Amino acid sequence: MGSKENNQGLVRPSHFQEGPRLGGSKFVKEMGHNHRAALNNITNFKREASGNDAEGDKKLSNMSHRPITRRFAAQMVQQCPKESEEVTVTTLVPNPSGVSGCDLETKKLSSSTVNPSVDCEIIDVEDSEDEDPVPMYVKHTEAMLDEIDRMEEDEESEEPVMDIDTSCVKDPLSVVEYIEDIYAHYRKTENQSCVSPSYMAQQPDINEKMRAILIDWLIEVHYKFELMDETLFLTVNLIDRFLERQVMVRKKLQLVGVTAMLLACKYEEVSVPIVEDFVLISDKAYTRQDVLDMEKSMVNKLQFNFSVPTSYVFMRRFLKAAQSDKKLELLSFFLIELCLVEYEMLRFPPSLLAAAAIYTAQCSLSRFKQWSTTSEWYTNYTEDELQECSRMMVTFHQKAETGRLTGVHRKYSTWKFGYAAKAEPAEFLLNP
Repeated sequence: MGSKENNQGLVRPSHFQEGPRLGGSKFVKEMGHNHRAALNNITNFKREASGNDAEGDKKLSNMSHRPITRRFAAQMVQQCPKESEEVTVTTLVPNPSGVSGCDLETKKLSSSTVNPSVDCEIIDVEDSEDEDPVPMYVKHTEAMLDEIDRMEEDEESEEPVMDIDTSCVKDPLSVVEYIEDIYAHYRKTENQSCVSPSYMAQQPDINEKMRAILIDWLIEVHYKFELMDETLFLTVNLIDRFLERQVMVRKKLQLVGVTAMLLACKYEEVSVPIVEDFVLISDKAYTRQDVLDMEKSMVNKLQFNFSVPTSYVFMRRFLKAAQSDKKLELLSFFLIELCLVEYEMLRFPPSLLAAAAIYTAQCSLSRFKQWSTTSEWYTNYTEDELQECSRMMVTFHQKAETGRLTGVHRKYSTWKFGYAAKAEPAEFLLNP
């Protein structure tokens, strides 16, 4: 029947797969008082080269008195190439009498009949006559450690989402306690600041080209007056929302533009240009009273609703998520101001325009597609969702210098704006 220790440890082929796999550094359960160590080094069973098979079999059987399988013998044959061609193997076989227990069976295996590439798995079972033996499967130490390393590498490869507000906790102007609620409100109400992308069809005397000329001129006026960025975005928003609700003749379109900028200045600026300044900038085409009358008409049509989220408020938040520097910031604003001139960009919500401008600017500077997990988290836009808008921005960037309206390009070709217009367009984004 063999020794008691041999009855405790039973070796079976590795294709016997049942029961849970264990992890950790302990691979073999301790039983009784033997405290056997894990068989994680099969070189402990290497036979010394000997011309006497009987003597070699005796040395092998004296090593811990353990039975081994053919696969285990194959590994020994592979590690001992100088041994004889035959290896004596002792295995456990069921007792043919039907009584619980096992007998030892000794066979000679040729090294050419075993497969040295097959791993050996060791099964320990409880020595119990009342209960069926429950196998406990163990993986080889090195294989399990490799799998753990792969899992850790996968976890490390996932880019974490950064908390972009941590550094501003002590800054009261950053209102970190309310910033998430503020932008959730912007998201909820941004549709109120949008206009129909086909509203120009209701205007019989003006068209989208006239609108583009007006806004391109207002960008130069905004630059000349050295106004805040918020003022420009609100000005364009007021013009579109007013023209969507009011039919306007061509000769008063410029009056609508200067009046919208006057209202935006009153809402955003600390030092507001006076009415006469706008009369002069329009070459006295309108009187002071004309401006005041148009101001009354606009505020009534818009119901005094100037508190709408424009692309600017989203730009500031998304640039922070992108960990932008001054170069990326200026190029992003260059691209989004190009979109202010284009009537067809009205079909995109302000948050999408802001995210696409930053994404396109990043691609232009890095020359490859770049959109971080943090940017995706705070913008709520994936890289695929930005592709259509981004490709349109690239086309505007390509024709910014040579097009008919070059006000934005001239503005961002100055030292004050970091020569952002000189950046190379991300033309590779145009490829599907």
